[in-house]
Amino acid sequence: MFRFYANENLALILVETLRQLGHDVLTSSEAGNANKGAADREVLSYAATEKRIVITFNRKDFIVLHQSGINHSGSVICKDDRDYFNQARVIHEYSIEQGSFENRLIRIQKQNQPKSSKPVFIVREYQRSEE
Repeated sequence: MFRFYANENLALILVETLRQLGHDVLTSSEAGNANKGAADREVLSYAATEKRIVITFNRKDFIVLHQSGINHSGSVICKDDRDYFNQARVIHEYSIEQGSFENRLIRIQKQNQPKSSKPVFIVREYQRSEE
């Protein structure tokens, strides 16, 4: 399974659900990095040093970092949505299919289906800027 680094804004229920699915998830609190006001670049760098994929609700800043061409172990960005189980399921299934997140950023988005009460999460991958 995959090694994730949960940014301090990530819901613990999402962390626990990913762990139940077999993933190794280290929170910023467990790493001793919470409440320090670390810049997002530092979060990404720490995760890369630990060979972990950042998972965060902070979408905008991590998109900018990714598109800047900085090397990283991968990033998963989500929206704070109460359907944590299905978000975790989509992350889990996508992870297994892909095998590697090296220098990749994926976004988990909810897409409501017309005439359906069941929302669907989709995966969108962001490209890096050409160097």
